[in-house]
Order: sequence, then C-alpha cells, then structure tokens
Amino acid sequence: MARQHIQNTPPWQLKQFTCEKGVADLSSLEKFERSRKRFERKDRLFAIASLSRFAKLDVGREKRKGLPEVILAEGKLASDVAKITQAMLRRTGRAIVSRLSGSQARAVRSVIGTESKIEYFSRSRMIVVKSKSYKPRRSGGRVGILTAGTSDIPVAEEAEVIAREMGCETRSFHDVGVAGIHRLFEPVRDLLKWEADVILVVAGREGALPTVVAGIVNVPVIGVPTSRSYGFGEKGLAALAAMLQSCSLGMAVVNIDGGVGAGAVAALVANRVGEYRNRRAPVPMVREQ
Repeated sequence: MARQHIQNTPPWQLKQFTCEKGVADLSSLEKFERSRKRFERKDRLFAIASLSRFAKLDVGREKRKGLPEVILAEGKLASDVAKITQAMLRRTGRAIVSRLSGSQARAVRSVIGTESKIEYFSRSRMIVVKSKSYKPRRSGGRVGILTAGTSDIPVAEEAEVIAREMGCETRSFHDVGVAGIHRLFEPVRDLLKWEADVILVVAGREGALPTVVAGIVNVPVIGVPTSRSYGFGEKGLAALAAMLQSCSLGMAVVNIDGGVGAGAVAALVANRVGEYRNRRAPVPMVREQ
C-alpha cells in the first residue's frame, strides 16, 4: 500500500513526503536510542554480580549512591573473601575489604595478580585493591580526623581510608584527648585554617572529646565511639552514651567502632561542599603578553 501510495503521489509532493517520512523515522530512532540508554543506565545502577550461592555484589552502588560497596571480611571464610574481592575488582576496577584476619589477607593476596595494586592498612586491617586502569576521583572535599588516644587510631584509619577512596582529602591528628586538653588547640586551629568540611572525632573511655570539639568549631562534627575501654561502661558503652547525650549542637554520632560508616557519611557531606567550592573557584586571569 505504501509503495502504491508513493507511485500515485504527484512528483511535486514526493519530495515533501519523503522528507517528512525521514524526519519521523529519525525522531523514532532517537527516542528509541534515548530509551535504550536510560535502560542501560538503570541496569548498571542496580546491577548485581552473583557468586554461586554465597554472595551477591552490589556493583552499581557507587554510581547509584556515591559510595562504594565495602566487603566486610569478619565472619567469612578466607576463600570466600578472596573470591568476592576478585569479582569486585573485575567488575568495578577496585575492591575495598575491611576487618581482615591474617589468613584472609593472605588469601586475597594469593588471587590478585601483579597487574593490580594492593594497599594494606595494618592498624585498621583493611585492604584496597585497584586495577592499573582504575582512575580515582578527586572531589575536593576535606575531612579532618581527631583521635582522643593512640588506641583509637585503628577506627580512625578505617574512616580515613573510606573518605579518601570516596575522593576526599584528609588530615589526621592523634592522641589529643581531654586528659591533656591543651594538645587539642593546635590541631583544631590547623583544621579550621585548612577549611575542613567535616571533622570526625574518635574517642573511647568517657567519650568527651567530640562534645568539646563540637563546641568550638563551625563545621559538622561526627562522633565515633570506640570499644577501647574497660570497667563500668566498658566496650564503648559509656562513650556512646556520652556522645548521644552531648549538649553541643551540630554533632552526630555513629555506632561503636563504626569507622567505615563515619567515613562514608563524612565523605558524602564533604563531597557536596567540594563540588560547590569547585564551582565557585575563580578562573585564573590570562595576561596578555
């Protein structure tokens, strides 16, 4: 019918008919292509990589949420941790593993080839593996980190690793707790001068340091209680209770030993600020020669 219609069309109308038909076809093709790309984007955002029956990897989490999936090694078989790490590396170009034992760390190293870079953080027992083609993001966000005692560093390092992997710059100062409050002044001054967007304060024992810091700075403070305490209120309970009861406004609190969660929240906030800062950055003048 279409061919007969074209044959019966006068010559002076044939060109117009052909053009209109071509435009319609092109418009339909463009709509189809847009729909296909939208579907592919959604498919990537909610993609899952299944490993036998023991793991389902959320490989689209970073694109969907702005933060990576972190593999918790605690409670898993060393062989399973190694397989999950290897699969995540292949799908995303990077794998972050937290709370590894010595045997789990060795298992991960055994399956990672020489074409990938491995960073091991002994205090926090974390491993970050990246392929050589992986390109890290740099958001311009700034996260400051303070610890009350040296024993709080492992939890602080967890947070620092996550914040860095999410594109933030970090600065850390350790062992500046309230037992010697004068130790705190210089680090706080440094972080404010550096214009930190968020400050993480990690403390065990009585958990007083986050309240003190939140009372003297004009940026959000995230209190991170640690389990490095004993006696009444042991294992971080007193620190958590004290932080939750803080009278200093502008402070939030995460779970006991929640370094990964604290780093993720801090980086999400700092990354937003970093994006705004980058947009407002003045364009350098080019002088005429």
